[in-house]
Amino acid sequence: MSPVEKFTPQCFILDVDGVLTTGQFYYTDKGKIMKVFGPDDNDGLSLLRQHVEIRFVTGDKKGYPITQKRVVDDMKFPLDLVSTIHRLDWIKERYQPEKVIYMGDGIFDHYVMRKVGYAIAPANADKLALQHAHFVTERSGGERAVAEACLHLLEKFFTPYNPDALPGLQGKLSGEWAV
Repeated sequence: MSPVEKFTPQCFILDVDGVLTTGQFYYTDKGKIMKVFGPDDNDGLSLLRQHVEIRFVTGDKKGYPITQKRVVDDMKFPLDLVSTIHRLDWIKERYQPEKVIYMGDGIFDHYVMRKVGYAIAPANADKLALQHAHFVTERSGGERAVAEACLHLLEKFFTPYNPDALPGLQGKLSGEWAV
Protein backbone atom coordinates (compact mmCIF):
# COMPACT_ATOMS: atom_id res chain seq x y z
CA MET A 1 0.00 0.00 0.00
CA SER A 2 1.10 3.54 -0.67
CA PRO A 3 2.30 5.73 2.19
CA VAL A 4 -0.79 7.62 3.33
CA GLU A 5 1.19 10.36 5.06
CA LYS A 6 1.84 12.02 1.67
CA PHE A 7 -1.63 11.28 0.31
CA THR A 8 -3.67 14.21 -1.05
CA PRO A 9 -7.18 12.96 -1.83
CA GLN A 10 -8.81 14.07 -5.07
CA CYS A 11 -12.00 12.04 -4.89
CA PHE A 12 -13.96 9.86 -2.46
CA ILE A 13 -15.71 7.05 -4.33
CA LEU A 14 -18.20 4.93 -2.44
CA ASP A 15 -19.88 1.70 -3.34
CA VAL A 16 -23.58 1.81 -2.51
CA ASP A 17 -24.87 -1.62 -1.52
CA GLY A 18 -23.34 -2.79 1.72
CA VAL A 19 -21.72 0.61 2.36
CA LEU A 20 -24.44 3.27 2.14
CA THR A 21 -27.07 0.53 2.57
CA THR A 22 -27.28 -2.59 4.68
CA GLY A 23 -26.78 -4.60 1.50
CA GLN A 24 -30.22 -6.14 1.83
CA PHE A 25 -32.67 -6.12 -1.05
CA TYR A 26 -36.42 -6.46 -0.50
CA TYR A 27 -38.23 -8.38 -3.22
CA THR A 28 -41.85 -9.08 -3.98
CA ASP A 29 -43.31 -10.90 -6.95
CA LYS A 30 -42.95 -7.53 -8.73
CA GLY A 31 -39.16 -7.56 -8.21
CA LYS A 32 -36.77 -5.46 -6.13
CA ILE A 33 -38.75 -2.83 -4.29
CA MET A 34 -36.58 -1.47 -1.47
CA LYS A 35 -33.12 -1.02 0.00
CA VAL A 36 -32.27 0.07 3.53
CA PHE A 37 -30.24 3.28 3.72
CA GLY A 38 -28.81 4.32 7.06
CA PRO A 39 -29.12 7.52 9.08
CA ASP A 40 -26.51 10.32 9.34
CA ASP A 41 -24.46 9.27 6.32
CA ASN A 42 -25.65 12.23 4.25
CA ASP A 43 -24.77 14.62 7.09
CA GLY A 44 -21.26 13.15 7.33
CA LEU A 45 -20.86 13.54 3.58
CA SER A 46 -22.10 17.14 3.84
CA LEU A 47 -19.23 17.91 6.19
CA LEU A 48 -16.71 16.30 3.84
CA ARG A 49 -17.94 17.56 0.47
CA GLN A 50 -16.27 20.97 0.82
CA HIS A 51 -12.87 19.21 0.88
CA VAL A 52 -13.07 16.49 -1.77
CA GLU A 53 -15.19 15.38 -4.72
CA ILE A 54 -17.66 12.67 -3.68
CA ARG A 55 -19.34 10.18 -6.00
CA PHE A 56 -21.05 6.83 -5.78
CA VAL A 57 -20.85 3.66 -7.85
CA THR A 58 -23.18 0.69 -7.98
CA GLY A 59 -23.27 -2.50 -9.98
CA ASP A 60 -26.95 -3.08 -9.19
CA LYS A 61 -28.85 -2.55 -12.46
CA LYS A 62 -32.21 -3.75 -11.13
CA GLY A 63 -32.01 -1.56 -8.05
CA TYR A 64 -30.56 1.45 -9.85
CA PRO A 65 -33.78 3.53 -9.73
CA ILE A 66 -33.95 3.06 -5.95
CA THR A 67 -30.31 4.06 -5.52
CA GLN A 68 -30.70 6.98 -7.93
CA LYS A 69 -33.64 8.30 -5.91
CA ARG A 70 -31.57 8.36 -2.72
CA VAL A 71 -28.10 9.31 -3.99
CA VAL A 72 -28.86 11.65 -6.90
CA ASP A 73 -32.30 13.07 -6.18
CA ASP A 74 -32.17 13.30 -2.37
CA MET A 75 -28.46 13.60 -1.53
CA LYS A 76 -27.38 15.40 -4.73
CA PHE A 77 -24.29 13.29 -5.46
CA PRO A 78 -23.22 11.77 -8.79
CA LEU A 79 -23.94 8.07 -9.26
CA ASP A 80 -22.48 5.76 -11.89
CA LEU A 81 -23.46 2.22 -12.86
CA VAL A 82 -20.12 0.38 -12.85
CA SER A 83 -19.62 -3.36 -12.70
CA THR A 84 -17.75 -4.48 -9.61
CA ILE A 85 -15.14 -6.24 -11.75
CA HIS A 86 -14.50 -3.13 -13.90
CA ARG A 87 -14.26 -0.52 -11.14
CA LEU A 88 -10.51 -0.13 -11.18
CA ASP A 89 -10.50 0.47 -14.95
CA TRP A 90 -13.36 2.97 -14.52
CA ILE A 91 -11.39 4.81 -11.83
CA LYS A 92 -8.21 4.84 -13.95
CA GLU A 93 -10.13 6.44 -16.85
CA ARG A 94 -11.19 9.35 -14.62
CA TYR A 95 -8.68 9.76 -11.79
CA GLN A 96 -5.20 8.94 -10.65
CA PRO A 97 -5.92 5.90 -8.42
CA GLU A 98 -3.27 6.97 -5.92
CA LYS A 99 -5.35 10.14 -5.27
CA VAL A 100 -8.61 8.25 -4.72
CA ILE A 101 -10.27 7.23 -1.47
CA TYR A 102 -12.47 4.18 -2.05
CA MET A 103 -15.01 2.68 0.33
CA GLY A 104 -16.26 -0.79 -0.48
CA ASP A 105 -17.39 -4.00 1.14
CA GLY A 106 -17.74 -6.69 -1.51
CA ILE A 107 -15.80 -9.74 -2.58
CA PHE A 108 -14.24 -7.89 -5.53
CA ASP A 109 -13.57 -4.54 -3.82
CA HIS A 110 -10.12 -5.61 -2.62
CA TYR A 111 -8.91 -5.36 -6.23
CA VAL A 112 -9.65 -1.63 -6.11
CA MET A 113 -8.49 -1.19 -2.52
CA ARG A 114 -5.03 -2.50 -3.35
CA LYS A 115 -4.51 0.21 -6.00
CA VAL A 116 -6.05 3.38 -4.56
CA GLY A 117 -4.41 5.87 -2.24
CA TYR A 118 -6.67 5.12 0.71
CA ALA A 119 -9.25 2.38 1.25
CA ILE A 120 -12.06 2.09 3.76
CA ALA A 121 -14.30 -0.85 4.59
CA PRO A 122 -17.36 -1.05 6.84
CA ALA A 123 -17.13 -3.47 9.77
CA ASN A 124 -19.23 -6.13 8.03
CA ALA A 125 -17.26 -6.14 4.76
CA ASP A 126 -15.89 -9.23 3.04
CA LYS A 127 -12.68 -10.49 4.69
CA LEU A 128 -10.53 -9.55 1.68
CA ALA A 129 -11.89 -6.01 1.72
CA LEU A 130 -11.17 -5.82 5.45
CA GLN A 131 -7.61 -7.07 4.85
CA HIS A 132 -6.85 -4.40 2.25
CA ALA A 133 -8.52 -1.43 3.96
CA HIS A 134 -6.44 1.30 5.53
CA PHE A 135 -9.37 1.99 7.86
CA VAL A 136 -12.25 -0.22 8.98
CA THR A 137 -15.27 1.45 10.54
CA GLU A 138 -16.72 0.19 13.80
CA ARG A 139 -20.17 0.34 12.24
CA SER A 140 -21.64 -1.82 9.51
CA GLY A 141 -22.86 -0.63 6.12
CA GLY A 142 -26.22 1.11 6.34
CA GLU A 143 -25.66 1.74 10.05
CA ARG A 144 -23.72 5.03 9.97
CA ALA A 145 -20.51 3.51 8.54
CA VAL A 146 -20.27 6.27 5.91
CA ALA A 147 -20.73 9.02 8.52
CA GLU A 148 -18.00 7.39 10.62
CA ALA A 149 -15.71 7.19 7.57
CA CYS A 150 -16.33 10.88 6.81
CA LEU A 151 -15.39 11.92 10.34
CA HIS A 152 -12.26 9.77 10.09
CA LEU A 153 -11.28 11.37 6.76
CA LEU A 154 -11.82 14.87 8.14
CA GLU A 155 -9.54 14.01 11.05
CA LYS A 156 -6.87 12.33 8.92
CA PHE A 157 -6.66 14.57 5.84
CA PHE A 158 -8.58 17.81 6.36
CA THR A 159 -9.99 19.77 9.31
CA PRO A 160 -11.37 17.61 12.13
CA TYR A 161 -15.05 17.92 12.92
CA ASN A 162 -15.61 19.89 16.12
CA PRO A 163 -18.62 18.43 17.95
CA ASP A 164 -18.66 21.45 20.32
CA ALA A 165 -19.54 23.88 17.53
CA LEU A 166 -22.27 23.83 14.94
CA PRO A 167 -20.85 23.38 11.43
CA GLY A 168 -20.48 26.72 9.64
CA LEU A 169 -21.83 25.46 6.33
CA GLN A 170 -24.73 27.94 6.03
CA GLY A 171 -27.41 25.56 4.80
CA LYS A 172 -25.06 23.20 2.97
CA LEU A 173 -25.80 20.27 5.26
CA SER A 174 -28.20 17.66 3.99
CA GLY A 175 -31.21 19.81 4.82
CA GLU A 176 -33.48 16.80 4.70
CA TRP A 177 -34.87 17.51 8.17
CA ALA A 178 -34.83 21.32 7.94
CA VAL A 179 -37.99 23.29 8.61
